[in-house]
Amino acid sequence: MTLFTMLLVIVAERLFKLGEHWHLDHRLEVLFRRIKHFSLLRTLLMTAGVMLITFLLLRSLHGLFFNVPLLVVWILLGVLCIGAGKVRMHYHAYLKAASRDDAHARSAMASELTMIHGVPPDCDERDFLRELQNALLWINFRFYLAPLFWFVVGGPWGPVLLMGYAFLRAWQTWLARYLTPHERLQSGIDAILHVLDWIPVRFVGVVYALIGHGEKALPAWFASLADRHTAQYQVLTRLAQFSLAREPHTDKIETPKAAVSMAKKTSFVVVVVVALLTIYGTLV
Repeated sequence: MTLFTMLLVIVAERLFKLGEHWHLDHRLEVLFRRIKHFSLLRTLLMTAGVMLITFLLLRSLHGLFFNVPLLVVWILLGVLCIGAGKVRMHYHAYLKAASRDDAHARSAMASELTMIHGVPPDCDERDFLRELQNALLWINFRFYLAPLFWFVVGGPWGPVLLMGYAFLRAWQTWLARYLTPHERLQSGIDAILHVLDWIPVRFVGVVYALIGHGEKALPAWFASLADRHTAQYQVLTRLAQFSLAREPHTDKIETPKAAVSMAKKTSFVVVVVVALLTIYGTLV
């Protein structure tokens, strides 16, 4: 059921999920607004609560009416958790602003896209576009590849892991957008996601290494296997930049498009690999 649900969710996300309505991050804003105190323990307890509720829901539906309600819930949870939603609209708005040479709108949309990790101050245009590429690559990882990874790894309880990861992602985004760096540090969210992203980043990173310049990327990927301290964002984007080395880094439109094209190619490879492994496991 995992493969079938995954494919349906991806199709639904590409065709219908253009705004915030079917996006977990938006639905959780009501909860996040009420939180006034921040700590690692609170973050862990909230995540555990979300996962427990999801587990109990799936458990209650298991075996009911030939598992049709269970399948529907799997699909709904997948649609809520997988996909960038409004971020895709920000990307298209950036392209429109860049094509019109609207510097103010372009800067505003770039700030939205680079919100989590930011852009170094006083960087030149080339470095700015590279950081924008990195942000787009990370968005693809955070909203598509990493959720798919936990959804598949979880097997029969994939939606439980998916909801837990998506909740943490939404919490990090909320903290980055509305609260201070100190409150974000107190929540422990970055430390938790650093641990959770370690394996998915290496899995996606090897795909970037293989479809890009392997002679440079593969040694860097092997080195990352023993690296427990470098931020996962830096590990992933460094590997991806090897694949983008031959792409232009000076055009304000083509540069982000190159990153999105690379991200789509990587996503396709990952989905194919998951599908083949799932079919092979089913046949065996």
